[in-house]
Amino acid sequence: MTENNMVISVDAMGGDNSPRVVIEGLAIAAKKHPDIKFLVFGDTALVNPILQRFPELAKVCELRHSAEMVHNEDKPSSVIRNRNTSMFMAIDAVRKGEAQAVVSAGNTGALMAISKLTLKTITKIHRPAIVSIMPHRFGKYVMLDLGANTECDAINLAEFAFMGEILARHALGIARPKVALLNIGSEDMKGKEEIRQAAQMIKCSKMDIDFIGFIEPHEIANGKADVIVADGFTGNIALKSIEGTAKQLTRMIKDAVKSSLLAKIGMVFMMPALWKIKKIMDPRIYNGAMFVGLNGLSVKSHGGTDALGFSYAVDNAANLIRQNFVPTIREDIEKVDFDEIQTVLYDMY
Repeated sequence: MTENNMVISVDAMGGDNSPRVVIEGLAIAAKKHPDIKFLVFGDTALVNPILQRFPELAKVCELRHSAEMVHNEDKPSSVIRNRNTSMFMAIDAVRKGEAQAVVSAGNTGALMAISKLTLKTITKIHRPAIVSIMPHRFGKYVMLDLGANTECDAINLAEFAFMGEILARHALGIARPKVALLNIGSEDMKGKEEIRQAAQMIKCSKMDIDFIGFIEPHEIANGKADVIVADGFTGNIALKSIEGTAKQLTRMIKDAVKSSLLAKIGMVFMMPALWKIKKIMDPRIYNGAMFVGLNGLSVKSHGGTDALGFSYAVDNAANLIRQNFVPTIREDIEKVDFDEIQTVLYDMY
C-alpha cells in the first residue's frame, strides 16, 4: 500500500446492513478521494462478492479476513479483549501504524472501549469524548460529549472544551470558535457544581479560547456558539431531542401539504426552498462522530445509515487525517497545565 498516501481501516461487519452498505459507501468515498486506500476487515466469504461488484474500489482495497464480529447487543466488557473481531482488527491496524484512521458503524460502546484500550488516551486527557458536527442557522457547530461519559467532573468538561475548540478550528475552518457549556441557564450561579467549576477552569487556563460561558438548549440552533460542551448523558439527550424535533417537523410539513388542494398547489412554488432545507438537514451529511482524545483517529458511523451516509463518515476521517488532527490536539493540550488550573480552582472554592 505504497502508491496512495492515506490508508483508512474499515470494519466491514459493523452496522445494521453490513457488509453491503459499508462496501457501497466505500465505493462512493473512493471516487471522491482517489488518494485513499482501504484496509477492510470482515468475513471474506460475505465481503468479497460485494467488493467484486466495484472493480475500481477493489483496486484500492486490501481485504483481511476476520473470523468474528461485534454484534449490536454485545456488551463492551465481553468483546473488549477478543482480538478476532473485525472491529478489534480494524482498530488495531491504526495502533500498528498500518492506517491513519478507523471507521466503523458497529456497537458504539464496544468501539469506544476497544479504541480506548488499543489506542490509549492522549497524555493529560482523562477521558475521550464522542463529538459530532451538526447544522445551526448560520453554519455548523461541534458538540461533545454525545454519550461516551454519562457522568463527568469539571476537569473532564474543561478537557472537552479544549478538544472541541481545536476540532472546530480545523474541521470547520473557524479561526476563533465560540465555546459554551450547555446549562439550564446563562447566569453564573445556575447549573450543577461541576459545570460552574468547569467554567472557572476554562477561564483560568492559559489557552487562548473564546469562552462565552453558558448556553441554554433553545439557543443551540441559533448559532450562538461553535462548540457546545456537555457531559455524555446531557449531550446525548440533547442530540436525540434535536433529531426527534427535525423528524417531527418534516412529518408535520408533509401532513400540512396533504391537507388541502391549495396547500398542494402552494407546495409547487415552495419546492426549491424546501429542497434546500432538506439538503442542509439531511442527517447523512453529518454522519461520522469522532472519538477525540485518543492517540489515533476513530470514527463512528450511524449503524442504520445508508451507503451515502457511510461515505460521509469516511469523508470526515479523511479530512481530519489531512488536517493532522490528532497530533494537533496532542500539541495544544500539552500547553495546558491542568494541575495548576485545579489548584487555582480549589483555592477559589
